[in-house]
Amino acid sequence: MRKFSLIGIAMLIVSIPTFAGGILTNTNQHVSFLRMLARGASIDIDGVYSNPAGLAFLPEDGLYLSLNGQSAYQTRNIKATFPLFIEDGNTRYYKGKASAPFIPSFQGAYKKGDWTISGSFAVVGGGGKASFDDGLGMFDSMVMGQVHTISGGQITPNMYSINSAMDGSQFIYGVQLGLSYQVNDWLGVFAGGRMNYFTGGYEGFLTATAHSNIPTYGGMELVGIDLDCDQTGWGLTPILGADVKLGKWNIGLKYEFMTSLNLENKTKKAEVRAMGNEGNPLADYKDGVNTPSDIPALLTAAVGYEFLPTLRATLEYHHFFDKAAGMANDKQKALKHGTHEILIGAEWDIAKQLTISGGYQRTDYGLADDFQSDISFSCDSYSLGFGAAIKMTKHLTMNIAYFWTNYDDYTKKISETTKNVYSRTNKVFGLGVDYKF
Repeated sequence: MRKFSLIGIAMLIVSIPTFAGGILTNTNQHVSFLRMLARGASIDIDGVYSNPAGLAFLPEDGLYLSLNGQSAYQTRNIKATFPLFIEDGNTRYYKGKASAPFIPSFQGAYKKGDWTISGSFAVVGGGGKASFDDGLGMFDSMVMGQVHTISGGQITPNMYSINSAMDGSQFIYGVQLGLSYQVNDWLGVFAGGRMNYFTGGYEGFLTATAHSNIPTYGGMELVGIDLDCDQTGWGLTPILGADVKLGKWNIGLKYEFMTSLNLENKTKKAEVRAMGNEGNPLADYKDGVNTPSDIPALLTAAVGYEFLPTLRATLEYHHFFDKAAGMANDKQKALKHGTHEILIGAEWDIAKQLTISGGYQRTDYGLADDFQSDISFSCDSYSLGFGAAIKMTKHLTMNIAYFWTNYDDYTKKISETTKNVYSRTNKVFGLGVDYKF
């Protein structure tokens, strides 16, 4: 029997971040990102993540705090073509829905003279719960091929039914702490780190049952799979940064080192039942087994310019070193290159109490057919964000934003008669408050 990997269904549901960023990383950890996107040259409280060295140039000594909440909703769809599918054109459609109704994040910084200490808590990867109510095409086709083989071709697809579903969740929580220092009038530096904790849960089943009127096999369960597995893991991310202020120009640089992360199974059930077959192909997912899931290193570089005292813009570049990060089955080696992101954003103070902003991001993952599968796929995309910062009082600012992503469909040709077309949608709404004591 070919190996069934239902745990992979769960990883598809949640291994791709709910938010913006690389294959395994969320970059929108503050609502200011949603409304402008290019925040790598920020000198504000959101710089705790986007430009920590820039905190050295906060305008006043004191305590800065920020609390943010985001709601994200995605679909992840597969159009699968396979010769044994009896639908028109041998094609089936599989729809997955992912939602994260509330993703919180917190940033804080305290500046005293040339020194600033900062910290944050955020969901730095994953961040949602999702389900494929009708399973996935790759597992349906595997079951069909298996049934065809073990019955000697006596059982055709119209003689049995497949019922499958999967629910899953994944969160990578990050706690960051670091120090920024203003070296002189034009240079700030940062050193710090982040502790990442992974937790996920997956429950799913698949059954293929012969119709009751089929001779010999009537009503028989041909294949059955049940999975109930949790995973946990943790890893540390060292972070370095620099910020250069030259008149109306500001340059922000940050490097996050690769995070070694292994996920340990805590399995309650991993059972396979198949007619004429012995053993458990899910043995790889037994309790205690570890799977690599490194968080790639990240380099960000941003250049900001103040056209007017009320008008600012930033151009930014991100590179995720995905090919150097360990992934399950070494699939990172199939990528053509690490993730490239280009971001541009601007904000305009249209009144003393109101700033409006917008931004654009283009993401290129370097995808290849051997990297893509039903259990884990990505799609290149572009994103648009817009919103406002409302100064409620001298000390209190509210950020509100909407963020939308358009994905390119990816077609993987498996054979002359078998192919999958992967597509996604994504929208995020954010609301946050910043307070300066």
